[in-house]
Amino acid sequence: VQLVESGGGSVQAGGSLRLSCTASGFTFDGSGMGWYRQAPGNGCELIAALWSDGSTHYEDSVKGRFSVSVDNAKNTVYLEMNSLQSKDSAVYYCAADPAYQASECRLFGNWGQGTQVTVS
Repeated sequence: VQLVESGGGSVQAGGSLRLSCTASGFTFDGSGMGWYRQAPGNGCELIAALWSDGSTHYEDSVKGRFSVSVDNAKNTVYLEMNSLQSKDSAVYYCAADPAYQASECRLFGNWGQGTQVTVS
């Protein structure tokens, strides 16, 4: 299983970014996944979950600003991030698990390499 993220970068407050997570050896169709982030000194935070039934869950601080979508033909999940704020700055990860819980991201399971998002 390999997950590859892309789309991070630097943006001014109020701007938008779209992150992508493309999987190989794993299909999002009918599987759950999660978008997580971790800022320096902070724990691993689930910000958006896509469950196997297609339902989604968002962490309160990103509700109404972030949205998850999936393109099954490309085996890619997207995280659309709008109205970005400085507090959104972090390394963002996708994982083949919408229910991961640990202080640090990427301790176990299948994860992408992470992509930095910086909002100034």
